[in-house]
Amino acid sequence: MKGYLGIDVGSVSTNLVVINEGQEVLANLYLRTHGQPVKVIQDGMQQLAGALPEGIEIAGAGTTGSARHLAGVMIGADVIKNEITAHAVATSSMVPGVQTILEIGGQDSKIIILRDGVVIDFAMNTVCAAGTGSFLDQQAYRLGIPIEQFGDLALKSTTPVRIAGRCAVFAESDMIHKQQLGFSTEDIIAGLGDALVRNYLNNVGKGKEILEPIAFQGGVAANQGIKRAFEKALKKEVIVPEYYPVMGALGAAQLAQEWALRRYGKTRFKGFKITGFHYRARSFECKGCANLCEVVQFYQNEKIIARWGDRCGKWEAMAI
Repeated sequence: MKGYLGIDVGSVSTNLVVINEGQEVLANLYLRTHGQPVKVIQDGMQQLAGALPEGIEIAGAGTTGSARHLAGVMIGADVIKNEITAHAVATSSMVPGVQTILEIGGQDSKIIILRDGVVIDFAMNTVCAAGTGSFLDQQAYRLGIPIEQFGDLALKSTTPVRIAGRCAVFAESDMIHKQQLGFSTEDIIAGLGDALVRNYLNNVGKGKEILEPIAFQGGVAANQGIKRAFEKALKKEVIVPEYYPVMGALGAAQLAQEWALRRYGKTRFKGFKITGFHYRARSFECKGCANLCEVVQFYQNEKIIARWGDRCGKWEAMAI
């Protein structure tokens, strides 16, 4: 049986998915990156090898996410695509006719607008914590409540309090003030969810025409309180797809399958043996022009297998 591998490496999580020829998910993993993308990719590949049914042959591999090029070099990816493309492909297969994708991760968030299956607009937030999952993580830590319980507690709220959500620092100060006034934990948590959604819609979603069907994905989609907050703010139904935490990786796997169907020849996938390789990165400053680019050299078992970071492409194109 042929399988297709997709890997999505982000700042908070690294996700791996393998699909079969019918695009059914055979295995999926959601792992914390912990600032060590090389290690977590190797650990994930090792776990994946043990989770797959016997006889699976990886016929194509794709990567996406902020470390997609690093992951692509490591595993020998056939396709390396940005997160917008990967999420759009996966969601279109899971939510037929989807017109709006709301995606909130740990450190960033994005909105993708589709019409007739084509991406026509998108926006990303990578600078404001109040519109990302880290905002909820910080407040959960302060309240001493596991983040996994936030959604259930928010749903128990009857009168969410108004929390300032334009900035994570001000939101935390406002939350403490509301605690001191005696508001219940449930109402405060629901208010934090409303604040996150307000921040997202005012910044990431500003000026966008949000039409149904609307899909909500990323790690924060596990929080039913945030889903309810979106539905309340938009006055529309919001759908959470089955594989909401790993949609980027699913899209990368589907793109790898598309590559395999369109091309003849063998995949560049190196196999699960990469778990035993040693990787390291070094950089140097190119003095070839006034740009003074920082060029990264990536080593596998002490052999340079890739270079990137130069604007002109001189080092990337150099035969290695």
